[in-house]
Amino acid sequence: MSVTDTTSGTAADQGARPPAPRRSPRPARRFWGTVAFHTGAGLLSLLWLVPIAVVLITATRSFDDVASHGLGSLPHSFTLGGFRQAWVDGGQQQALINSLLVSIPTVLLSLLLASMAAFALSRYDMPFRRALLLLMLSGNLLPPQILLIPVDKLSEKLGIYDSLYALIGVQVGFGVGFYVFVLHGFMRAIPPEIQQAAVIDGAGPWQIYTRVIMPLARPALAALTALAFTWIFNDLLWAITVLRSEDKMPITASLLGLQGQYVSQWNVIAAGSVIAAAPTVAVFLRFQRHFVAGLNLGAVK
Repeated sequence: MSVTDTTSGTAADQGARPPAPRRSPRPARRFWGTVAFHTGAGLLSLLWLVPIAVVLITATRSFDDVASHGLGSLPHSFTLGGFRQAWVDGGQQQALINSLLVSIPTVLLSLLLASMAAFALSRYDMPFRRALLLLMLSGNLLPPQILLIPVDKLSEKLGIYDSLYALIGVQVGFGVGFYVFVLHGFMRAIPPEIQQAAVIDGAGPWQIYTRVIMPLARPALAALTALAFTWIFNDLLWAITVLRSEDKMPITASLLGLQGQYVSQWNVIAAGSVIAAAPTVAVFLRFQRHFVAGLNLGAVK
C-alpha cells in the first residue's frame, strides 16, 4: 500500500512540475547583431579609407607611370618628385604659410573671446543673457552665400581688402557664436560651489576666469581647437571672397591654381592634396583624446 502511494505521489509531483524554461534567443541575437555591426563598420571604414589610399599612392607615383598604366592601376614606381613640384613650383610652401598665419591667430583669438563671453553668460546673472546667446548662435544659421557681397564691400570700406587681416576678421566673426554656445554649456555645468569658494578666498572675476574656470574647461577648449583649426584651415569660400593676390591665398585656394597649372599631372595634384591635409591631421591626432569627450560635455550639459 505504501509502495503504491509513493509511486502515485511521485507521478503527481512529476505532473505538477513546471516545464523546463526554453533557452532565450538573446545571446544569438546579440552575437549576430555584433557581427552585423562590425561588418557594416568595416565596410564603411573601407569605403572611407580607399580614396585616401588612392591619393597617397598616386602622390608617390611618377607621371610616366600614371600616364602609361592609368590612374587606377597598381603602382610601378615610387618617387617624391610630385611633392617637390607641388611645394616649390606649385606655390604650396607660401600657401601653407598663409594658412598657418590665418588659422593659428584666428583660433587663439576666437577661443579667447568665446571663453570670456561664455564665462560671463554662464557664471553671472546678466540681463538678457539668453537673448544674447541666441543672437550669437543665430549668426551661424545664416547661409554664408548670402553674406559674400556684404562682407566683400565691408572689407573694402574698412581698407583691409586683399589682406590676411580681412580673412582673420571674417573667420573670427563667424566662428565666435558657435564657440560661445559650446563653452557656455560646459561652463554652466561647473558646480557653483567652486566659484563660491574662490570668492571666499578673495578671488576676483578675472582670477576666477583664469585660475578656476579655464583649467576646468580644457577638454572643451581642446575639442574646439581641433574643430576650429580644421574649419578655418580648410575654408575656401571666404578666402576667395576677400583675397585676390596669388601670394596671399591659403592652401585650399592654392589647390585650385595647382589643378589648373598641372591639369593632367595627377601625381602633383595628389601630392598637393596630401600637403594640404597634413596639418589638420596632425592637429586632430594631437587633440583626439579630448575631441569627442569635449564636444559631448559641451552639448549635453
